[in-house]
Amino acid sequence: MNEILHALFSTQGFVLGTLVPFLFVLTVVVFVHEMGHYLIGRWCGIGVKAFSIGFGPELFGFNDSHGTRWKLCAIPLGGYVKFVGDMNATSSQPTSEEIETLTEEERKVAFHTQPIWKRAATVVAGPLFNFLLTIVVFTVLFSAYGRYVAEPMVAEVTADSPAAKAGILPGDRFVSVDGSKVETFGDVQRLVSGRAGDAITFVMLRDGKEVTVTAAPRLMEQEDALGNKVKVAVIGVVNNKELGQPRLVTYTPVGAVAAAVEETGHVIQRTGQFLQRFVVGREDKCQLGGPVKIADMAGKAAKLGFEWLVQLIALLSVGIGFLNLLPIPPLDGGHLLFYGVEAVIRRPVSDRMMEMAYRAGLLLVLCFMGFVFWNDLFGC
Repeated sequence: MNEILHALFSTQGFVLGTLVPFLFVLTVVVFVHEMGHYLIGRWCGIGVKAFSIGFGPELFGFNDSHGTRWKLCAIPLGGYVKFVGDMNATSSQPTSEEIETLTEEERKVAFHTQPIWKRAATVVAGPLFNFLLTIVVFTVLFSAYGRYVAEPMVAEVTADSPAAKAGILPGDRFVSVDGSKVETFGDVQRLVSGRAGDAITFVMLRDGKEVTVTAAPRLMEQEDALGNKVKVAVIGVVNNKELGQPRLVTYTPVGAVAAAVEETGHVIQRTGQFLQRFVVGREDKCQLGGPVKIADMAGKAAKLGFEWLVQLIALLSVGIGFLNLLPIPPLDGGHLLFYGVEAVIRRPVSDRMMEMAYRAGLLLVLCFMGFVFWNDLFGC
């Protein structure tokens, strides 16, 4: 019995070592997302009936002075803001009969009676707050710790690698990758790591002259900082201390914000690139995980230190924000798609079309969730 309790509740055990970090990470990301909806919705004069972290039975909660029920529910895999006029947690369009059940006062502040711009602003605020969270996290980390960078130099070229076949030589310096100027070796890695199989043009500085070569990165299994096996596209070049001259870059508060915005943009771009390639079968399916994989990563990050856990929050926040912007009902992007159509045709989309789209979208979302759960438990 003592061994079982130790395995569950020690800092290396399941509860404190994995479950608590996972719930912390997920709760912060979900709370910020839903707070975006809530704050902008309130700013637009929309009434809020409930703010929930989690789904299912309520564990505890309270009502504020505006009549909003703030609650924590039993299933901690998400959350929602329920506005006045919402008949469910997805804020789908209510029927005419459902609208008739609202009082005159409720109709004035109901979500679906508001102008399109107010509804769109409220919906897009969730993902935008996720991106803002990532910017804030990176700003704090850059301000506190700075960032190590290395010169984009080639110290070694792996035999029979794409770089070797392209004619890249030790001592070369990367100038640009597919037209994007590079200043650090990390820039090169970022621009290459998600493009396995693509023919990429590299401009190299060699003996004072620019040389243009083309190489197609290939996937290589590596171990990331958390100890996970990941497949990353590489061309087969190595940097070292002598040529790379690694140094710590420190930032002023304004500089940290600018660097954080730039880094968040890179993460968003890489996320979109991954999903685009994944859809057409050009990414390893095992790189996509669900709650089980996130929980495992949260546990590993917590063991490395709180700053690692915060970095995981930043990266997960971008992923949640990006996925929610996909134009699929009942995701936020699906709502925005309908508002765009409504703005063009100058009337709401018909109830029948909305219902068909929501059913198809919900089926797609459920299939995706089933896929990542399968990946977590059996697929990889």
